[in-house]
Amino acid sequence: MPVWCLRMNAPNSPSAGVGNDDARFHSYQPRQGHGLPHDPFNAIVGPRPIGWISTQSAAGVRNLAPYSFFNAFNYVPPIVGFASIGAKDTLANVQATGEFVWNLATRDLAEAMNASCAAVPPEVDEFTLAGLTPLASSQVAPPRVAESPVSFECRSTQIVQLQGADGVQVPTWLVLGEVVAIHIDRALLKDGVYDTARAGHILRAGGPADYFTVGPEQLFKMFRPR
Repeated sequence: MPVWCLRMNAPNSPSAGVGNDDARFHSYQPRQGHGLPHDPFNAIVGPRPIGWISTQSAAGVRNLAPYSFFNAFNYVPPIVGFASIGAKDTLANVQATGEFVWNLATRDLAEAMNASCAAVPPEVDEFTLAGLTPLASSQVAPPRVAESPVSFECRSTQIVQLQGADGVQVPTWLVLGEVVAIHIDRALLKDGVYDTARAGHILRAGGPADYFTVGPEQLFKMFRPR
């Protein structure tokens, strides 16, 4: 029997006895395969903000690449991070210089963002490849994407190679950085409040080519209990 058909809930587990789990749930152990046409993990943990990261080598060569695993991890100081699956040029540049810039990917910039994802040698400048304009940062050496309405200049705080539950390291590195400068297009500030819906964020979903946008129609408000 394929492992993804095996019942995952023990008889005394909290969910045991609630309906027919075998019929309701597709259950599997990731290390033994998912049994589906496409791994659903990325689609379930999504849509996710895109880590469009610009860096610069020690020799001054510019690099720009999007990362599917990116998010914010702390308020004060503000810390963001992205995961490099494989030792890519971005990781090497941050290891060498300790600096990177996150640039907001919007619907208008989607094609350029995708172009910067091309697998090219380290000496290729993805700003030029994608037809984008480098804009000097104020606190770090890597440039911002001038066409992007929001950028975070960052200094690396930690670079952690991930490992599985078995303690074996995997070829993925989590790069964390403190945001030391923020640049926001004034058109996105409504009465001093950042207008997420107007910015046109794009988000990475599952599948080989799926993305989402954020607009006013997705907005709802819900305040915390007091």
